[in-house]
Parts: sequence; C-alpha cells; structure tokens
Amino acid sequence: MKDDELICAKCNVMLVPLKTSFIYLKHQFQVDLPRCPICGQLYVSEELAKGKMAEVEIQLEDK
Repeated sequence: MKDDELICAKCNVMLVPLKTSFIYLKHQFQVDLPRCPICGQLYVSEELAKGKMAEVEIQLEDK
C-alpha cells in the first residue's frame, strides 16, 4: 500500500504528509510522514523503521 492511500483506523480519513519531529539522544530530526489530520496518529513504514531510522540510531549510538 502506498503512503498516499493510508487511512486512519480511528478517524477513517486519509493520512496526509505532515512535518514530524523525532528526538533521539538529544538530536532532533524533522521529516514529512503520513499523519492523521484529526487525531495526529503517525504512520511509520516498516521499511523506514528498519532502514533509515535504524541506520541513524546506530550512527548516534556509536558517537
């Protein structure tokens, strides 16, 4: 399923890309991710979680 086809299970509306902040080990990152415009529920794909996010986590922990 594509990110632009995701629907919030709680609000039953399409998720839209919104700027989202992550803070990990005192470092802050901003990225556009699909979020519910009503409740703010965020969708993080398995690909992103196991790919780029895991890489950044390892890089920060190695510092």
